[in-house]
Amino acid sequence: QVQLVESGGGLVQAGGSLRLSCVASGRTFRTYVMGWFRQAPGKEREFVAASFWNGGSPRYADSVRGRFTISRDNAKNTVYLQMNSLKPEDTAVYYCARSRGNSILREAYDSWGQGTQVTVSS
Repeated sequence: QVQLVESGGGLVQAGGSLRLSCVASGRTFRTYVMGWFRQAPGKEREFVAASFWNGGSPRYADSVRGRFTISRDNAKNTVYLQMNSLKPEDTAVYYCARSRGNSILREAYDSWGQGTQVTVSS
């Protein structure tokens, strides 16, 4: 398994921005498919964004497309989630995760971080 550590969460007003980071262990990070998921209180964990290692276009949930951007720095073993124009409904614990294949399905991801809280006030 891969160790993943997220950071960058916090409290922000609606319309504001945050950037989440996730550092991964391992020497083959460049081959990892990396995803971001989120879980709001009382709701299931849902897909947010994914970065595919083999050049495929990033994938986004409809609810965040155009506002969030996933990127990665393979030299730093780090994946980022830039979140702009935040809304109160974006409030959740955000998790990064690793998958062995190109997928946006939660079940395909086998390593998870501990999560970082994002709270957007109205």
